[in-house]
Amino acid sequence: MKRRTALRNLLTVGASSVPLVSWTAKNAPGQRAISQAADPLIEKVKLAMLTMQRHAWEQGVAAQALLELGDDELVVLMAKEAVIRISDDGRLGQVCDNHGVTDPGANGEAVLYAALKSGDPTLKAGADRMLDYFLHKAPRRKDGTFYHIDDKPQVWIDSMYMAPPFLAIAGQPDEAMKQIEGFRKLLWDGRKKLFSHIWDDAKNDFGRKDFWGVGNGWAAAGMTRVLRAMPERMSADKKRLQTYIRDVIDGCLAHQRPDGLFHDVLDNPKTFVEVNLAQIMAYTIYRGIKGGWIGPAYEARADKMRAAARAKVDGLGLVQGVCGSPSFEAPGTATEGQAFFLLMEAAHRDLDAFTA
Repeated sequence: MKRRTALRNLLTVGASSVPLVSWTAKNAPGQRAISQAADPLIEKVKLAMLTMQRHAWEQGVAAQALLELGDDELVVLMAKEAVIRISDDGRLGQVCDNHGVTDPGANGEAVLYAALKSGDPTLKAGADRMLDYFLHKAPRRKDGTFYHIDDKPQVWIDSMYMAPPFLAIAGQPDEAMKQIEGFRKLLWDGRKKLFSHIWDDAKNDFGRKDFWGVGNGWAAAGMTRVLRAMPERMSADKKRLQTYIRDVIDGCLAHQRPDGLFHDVLDNPKTFVEVNLAQIMAYTIYRGIKGGWIGPAYEARADKMRAAARAKVDGLGLVQGVCGSPSFEAPGTATEGQAFFLLMEAAHRDLDAFTA
């Protein structure tokens, strides 16, 4: 009840204000944190992540990883930086204008949680402005689906992670579901059970039809976060979303290598072997088993992915072989690769505690 009271006290007036009262105690990651002895590998990966330069979505996914680990102090610090770097139109974490429409929304949940944790009205105002941007300013298709960038009429599967989870947490689960359906309508291949990467309205065709592995991971993890935040009244939407998540998991697993990893383009073995999708899929499966919408038979596949990813951490704590910054066209290192290692470990920890 104390958490709910704090949420009410933080509630501000206004049509675009984030209704924090909708964020119940069961949705607050810090409330779910499990006390345990620190894993030295996790600490090394975390430290390496915090040294990396970060764009808006990288700041967001890093903060989300810290949030799900239960590292509240670092979440507040990350959120404060995202709000310091807010653009005039309300986009969080903007270190430069990279034309991202949905990317800044990856910061939203951490900023909202930090506002609750710290009571800082500046953080609450930042979350309000991000929500207002999504609801009233973000460039979108005629059907309301967000474009991923503001200089081309393109829809990217990356957006499935960047925008809908914050919308759901911020009291807009119907809009979150609307966006998921819009992305899925354009990018889902029902025969392959995989998402293509980019649709281009100017071409009325795909900008990139490839089944990019990390893009499918963004979709799976994004839908998972939305599902965990949806209210009970949306039971039909929740069941549909569970099916969507299982479908993309199955589509990816059809292309899993014997070593537990995947190729960068899932159905093209000529592309490089990539590590981050394994981390994202393991995260999704662990969260799904704990949530009851994925069967326990999937756990062995996730464990294989996790073991493969942990073996890729070097002596400095860098997860090697992920889709690498800054172009994400070759194996290397990246903030998101560090963050999803931590998200995978948080989900594994929580499932272990649940089944113990």
